[in-house]
Amino acid sequence: TLQWETLRKQFVEYEQMAPFLIPEDQQRRLLEFLPLFLKAWEQSAGVIVFPNIQLLASEVSKLLTKEIKRNLNSKPAEEARLALEQLLQQKGEAGDGHLLLKSVYLLSQTDLRTMWNIIGSGLPAALMQCLYLFFTVPLKKTSDDGETSEDDAQTQEMLVKIMLNMYKEEQGVEELLAADKLQSLIIATASLWDQCSHSWKVPTGRVLRTISKAQTKNSIVYLQAVDCIKIAVQNLFTLADTLPACDVCEAASIVLCFVKDSYPLSSALLTEFENNDGYQLLLKILLRCEGLQQNEGDPYLDEILDMLTCLTTCGKTELKVSGNIVHPQLPHFDFERTQPSGMTVKNLQPFQVLQSIFQRSNDQHLCGRILAAIGTIWAWDRVNFFLLEWTLQPINQFTDIIHFKPYPVQVQFFRLVESIVLDLSYVPHEILKKVQYLIKENIVPFCTLTALQCLLSMTQKDLLFSDIFRDSGLLGLLLALLRKEAKILRKSAGTHLPGLKEGTEKELNVVMLKMVAALTARSVRNTVVLKDYGMVPYIKIFLDDECYRSATLSILEQLSVINYEEYMSIIIGALCSSTQWELHLKLDLLKSLLRTLESPKSHSAFRTCSGFNGLLSLLSDMEGALQDPPSGQWTAVGQNCILELVFYTLQGITAALHLDPVNSNFFQRNGLFEKMAEDLGSLGCFWTHGGIQIPVSLEKKRTFAEFVDAAFCSSEPFPAWLKNSIWILSFLDRMVKGILHQESYFKERKPEMGEESRDDQEAPQTQEEHPVAFERPGNKLSASAYMLWGNPEEKLEMRDCTIVHPGAVCVMVRLLPKLYKEGHAQLSQEIQCALVDHIQSLVKSEKSRQVMCESGLLSTIITSCQDAFCDDSHPLHLPLTRVFEKLASQAIEPHVLR
Repeated sequence: TLQWETLRKQFVEYEQMAPFLIPEDQQRRLLEFLPLFLKAWEQSAGVIVFPNIQLLASEVSKLLTKEIKRNLNSKPAEEARLALEQLLQQKGEAGDGHLLLKSVYLLSQTDLRTMWNIIGSGLPAALMQCLYLFFTVPLKKTSDDGETSEDDAQTQEMLVKIMLNMYKEEQGVEELLAADKLQSLIIATASLWDQCSHSWKVPTGRVLRTISKAQTKNSIVYLQAVDCIKIAVQNLFTLADTLPACDVCEAASIVLCFVKDSYPLSSALLTEFENNDGYQLLLKILLRCEGLQQNEGDPYLDEILDMLTCLTTCGKTELKVSGNIVHPQLPHFDFERTQPSGMTVKNLQPFQVLQSIFQRSNDQHLCGRILAAIGTIWAWDRVNFFLLEWTLQPINQFTDIIHFKPYPVQVQFFRLVESIVLDLSYVPHEILKKVQYLIKENIVPFCTLTALQCLLSMTQKDLLFSDIFRDSGLLGLLLALLRKEAKILRKSAGTHLPGLKEGTEKELNVVMLKMVAALTARSVRNTVVLKDYGMVPYIKIFLDDECYRSATLSILEQLSVINYEEYMSIIIGALCSSTQWELHLKLDLLKSLLRTLESPKSHSAFRTCSGFNGLLSLLSDMEGALQDPPSGQWTAVGQNCILELVFYTLQGITAALHLDPVNSNFFQRNGLFEKMAEDLGSLGCFWTHGGIQIPVSLEKKRTFAEFVDAAFCSSEPFPAWLKNSIWILSFLDRMVKGILHQESYFKERKPEMGEESRDDQEAPQTQEEHPVAFERPGNKLSASAYMLWGNPEEKLEMRDCTIVHPGAVCVMVRLLPKLYKEGHAQLSQEIQCALVDHIQSLVKSEKSRQVMCESGLLSTIITSCQDAFCDDSHPLHLPLTRVFEKLASQAIEPHVLR
């Protein structure tokens, strides 16, 4: 503070003496003061406490202006530039000029009033003259290859910063009009770009862009009066033939800035630009940008494209177009209510440049930027799509040539087409017809694939497209193509024939199937079309390839809506004809079957198509699959996959029995529960060896729920056979209650394109048994499964134990003796007792006991555990007897109890 106070007093003294000093002494006193001022500024971390700062700024700026004019006075251009360089650099006697420059640089960053004093000193015009010389006159003594010393760079940076701070103010721009250097510099950038000083190209561009943003009505009149834009455009036409494309872009972008930025104040410069073939110039320049290396000239190329995009809204009157809205349209589309905003297209000429470039160029960057520009224009106002499409028809015309463009451009284009529906809620029928023709011709498979994916997204948005694409013939076209592919697949029969599709063409088949699935979803009429085309035998051929399977099953599931018997015949037939090792095919078929069985109308068809026997045959095929350790070919198959297949098989049976007395009676009357028990018992995790079960004393007695919890999510080292057994028993427990088909133990896995089909692979490597998270991707124990057993507030004994399927209780009882394994007497008997106690809890309620007795299955249960009933010393004798004591009060078959 003391230092600033001392400086203030010194400057006041200077003010008082200045009127009485000759100019030379006045200049000397000021130059002596400035080093002290700069030192104080540096020592106070840039904080200036100086009340006379505006006067100081005015004095210093006037002196700097005077020195610049003195060094330029009547000198040739190169000599004048050299003199300026010596004045402003920190060298010898010329250090005074550098001192003045640095002082103005610091003062220009203080406040607006100080800046006005600097502007009023005449410095803006003087520095513009300096910039013109630095830009247009490269010094010969240095090669001017862009290399500058550190001092030169600092001087240049200060000079440019002062100009930027002055010229961003309208007052600073107005000061330039007194001289002729502004229009001279603009024209110089358009004519001398290849001859100018390399190190001053970027700074000059920065300064001119700043001036452009601060244009005033007077500056526009000034530039128009001297034909600045006209001359610049004419000069750029010459440069466009000789200079590299990136250099022409840089020069042209500066001129175009003045055209665009001036429009809010006056259309004069835009009119001058248009009347002198400015758009043809830009078209010529941009077409020369084809093949530029990535990032080479990109900032200026992108700037020109952005400015062209903005110029589409620069017009005096709104465009008036009346389009013909073709119906049908989406329900919420209403063109009459579409109100234009201030960002509507009013000038078609700049858009025609963009359109012409896309039509004539195959450059990825250029075409991509133009598509992005179109998306931007649509985003400004949804009316712009209609204004452009009903006049110039860009998207309609682009569709004819899109297959010639690079792949990324094709993807971007069809996303743009998709956005017409998804964002504008408009159905562009004419464009869709051309896209459909593109698919039919299939000139470039990748383009066909991308186009079809676009139509698929639309179809999934609204059911209306199911009718549109049926009536347009797309559905019939896809069915014909799929019939052809199915015949090739049928001939191949697992071999690799030359006609088999790979890569993009195979992915195209996938999307065609997805499209047919989307067109038939919730559309009975389209499903009937598919059936009438005789496509069902061909569609089911695609089941064998996992890439095609998901969409194929979706189509078949929709077929079930009009003919459950045909669907069941296909799915059950495919399950029964699949090989023992096609586990993942079976899983996918079972999941589809479960989705269809959600409809009660499908249950009868499932039964009449031998669905129960078909599912039980899957269990029979897995005989020995869960042995511990695995044996034979099962050693190469992960046991988690086996358990998943068992789960979905039991889920399918439970779903078919759900609330269906006919199916339940059929299943029980034909002894299928007994068949299920036999098949589950032969999986390998239950023991069939004879022998006497020796009673042991149990130190601890866990409940069945605790065993299940341990098997699902604890790290307790249970033997693999026991964990597998507990899993299956837990499935059966959910089946007893009729809720197994509603459970989700395993997460879904969707195969990706390019991934080898699981069923075509050789058997997978052996997996670690029973990790909490399955090794196979996606087949992890889900959170819902953990919640079933892991929540202590919902132990099994505490849940509603109403028995829905008493036959499943019989299955559990039949498996009870098979839980005993020699060598594991303690653990075996503990799980047996836990299961018996659990069965006892199941029949605790009066309703459950009544259901069991009315089922007529009591004798079956007694026969299953005859050894335990007849031997008082058998470990299970007492608990099983208690079960039947509970049933005694409800017994309808007293002879059975006797």
